Amino acid sequence: MQPTLERAGRVSLKELIPQGRFFGSDDIQFESCCGDAYRCEPGDLFVAIDGHDRDGHELYREAVERGASAIIAERPLPVSIPVCVVPDTRQAYGHICQLLAGQPAKAMNVVGVTGTNGKTTTSMLIASILDAANSRVGVISTLGRSDSTQTKPAARTTPVPPEMANWLKRMSTNGCSHAVLELSSHALSQHYAAGLQFDAAVLTNLRRDHVDLHGSVMNYRKTKARLFEQLKPTGFCVINADDPGSQAILPKLNAPVITVGQREQAEIMANVIERHASEQTFLLMAGNETVPVRTQMIGDHHVSNCLAAAAVGLVMGVDLATVARGLEAVARIPGRMERVECGQRFGVYIDSADNPDRLAIALKALRKVTAGRVICVFGTPEHRPADDRPMMGRVVERAADLGVLTGGHVPQAQPLKALHDVLDGYDRPARAHLIPTRRQAIQWALEQAKPGDSVLIAGEGRLGVVSESGKFATLDDYDVARSWLYETARAEPTYSCFN
Repeated sequence: MQPTLERAGRVSLKELIPQGRFFGSDDIQFESCCGDAYRCEPGDLFVAIDGHDRDGHELYREAVERGASAIIAERPLPVSIPVCVVPDTRQAYGHICQLLAGQPAKAMNVVGVTGTNGKTTTSMLIASILDAANSRVGVISTLGRSDSTQTKPAARTTPVPPEMANWLKRMSTNGCSHAVLELSSHALSQHYAAGLQFDAAVLTNLRRDHVDLHGSVMNYRKTKARLFEQLKPTGFCVINADDPGSQAILPKLNAPVITVGQREQAEIMANVIERHASEQTFLLMAGNETVPVRTQMIGDHHVSNCLAAAAVGLVMGVDLATVARGLEAVARIPGRMERVECGQRFGVYIDSADNPDRLAIALKALRKVTAGRVICVFGTPEHRPADDRPMMGRVVERAADLGVLTGGHVPQAQPLKALHDVLDGYDRPARAHLIPTRRQAIQWALEQAKPGDSVLIAGEGRLGVVSESGKFATLDDYDVARSWLYETARAEPTYSCFN
């Protein structure tokens, strides 16, 4: 759905897109636009967008009948109203939406965060650092949208251009000095952030992912690199020196680069000095300064996210002590190695790991802090490519002591064939435990856990879904695990359940 965006005062399309080819008029004056033919209103500039399910170029008659005053398209159309032809209507749409919103991003420092893994966590860490420095911060991420005074849940990682422009306008109106935007590869390929210029561009890492969407690993990497093309002349990049994929694009960057790393030499580095199941401490080193950081989120991958966030804060003028305070303030992030604590004598973690790479990272993090067994409940969400399925099975067989293969909370969300595809990745399929109903799989895994073990419940994280009864409800892995642990706590006086 592409909502209408409008403002008071007419805008000249000729001034905004001078390279456009105009038919039926030398210029197009408008004060509202819409990217959905079925939602056009009288006077709207209709932007014909070629989408996955329908092509706006084939729906122009619908837009005209609903009162569109002009059309911007990628080819001439047989209509009586003016048409402007551009090479890419998606890119034009982003610019138009930002202009109609009054270009709110120009009044803020804008940080863009992309990468295969860690985008959400890094975005939250950056926002926390800036908040610790007494800056007013707006955030757009997978977890929701915030204009610094109000937060709303998100249907997708990055909003479509009208929604993006509206939220940036809300941030600017509320006096935000900074905006942190999480940008998925899909959003970058569809130009959702067109019309924006970034003060900082962060690449967390670059792995093999979304090949089904982009066609190849090379295309996927090129799409991620689009973020750096939108840097301001004074902007800077943050690159993970430990990640080979990120290192490969370094020679192509034409802006100042800050490198971060734990293993490879970098300008900002970290050294983990203490690991526990519920926290870790690392030394954050920048130049001649070093500060200890104690975080309640575990894993080397989290330290990498902290480094990227620290780089943004330091370059933007935040002192190292305040950076550390901001990192430590993030005690938990929903569905990101989120602990479920009910006083049980084993660890329980919820992680939204839905691909082989993220699953391997999560299991590796737990192995380093687990004295007993690592138990993993996992599945392959429907939106993931079929090629991921056997790799998920291979990862769990090698990295976990006990693997429990299951589906999603939505009934019949994952056909049995998909589960059997996962088993194809096992060298010894008999070692896998197949329990199709996710709630039962989680409960069974928790029943197997002994003191000193760790249970990873992966794949869905903290998502509101349809319950088994078919009614809409907020049922997620965290709720299921905590409910079971709470019932166990009532039966076991030594337990005390708390958040």
